[in-house]
Amino acid sequence: MYERILVAIDNSSTSDKALEEAIKLALVHKATLRLVHVVDTAMMDVDNGGLVSMHEVLPALREGGESLLKQSEVRVREANVTVETALLETLGVTRVATEIVEAAKEWPADLIVLGTHGRRGFVHLLLGSVAEDVVRMAATPVLLIRGE
Repeated sequence: MYERILVAIDNSSTSDKALEEAIKLALVHKATLRLVHVVDTAMMDVDNGGLVSMHEVLPALREGGESLLKQSEVRVREANVTVETALLETLGVTRVATEIVEAAKEWPADLIVLGTHGRRGFVHLLLGSVAEDVVRMAATPVLLIRGE
């Protein structure tokens, strides 16, 4: 039985589906959801030719993450599910998946739910997969919700 379900969200339709599935599970198991969004600061030190100061972008990324968490929290509360939120940031060389797995361990979660974008080929090779990394690293069970 799941009592504490961690849901990693971003601003994608796949993430939306993952949240819907997590809400259904929470209702069945009378579980608490913890929504997390990870601000990826890994690219902050990349030289972009002076076009954009990445340190100016970071506050906007944080605001966007907080806004997404608030909107998602409202959806969960409307479904009569207990919910918490957390905005996380990658630190230095840590990866998004590492932050999700650590958050699940610290809370502690009984289940991690997240969407998978289903990228293939070169794009997958280039970007990797947060979902794959979470499955590989987590001691907690992971439910992946596939995109379209």
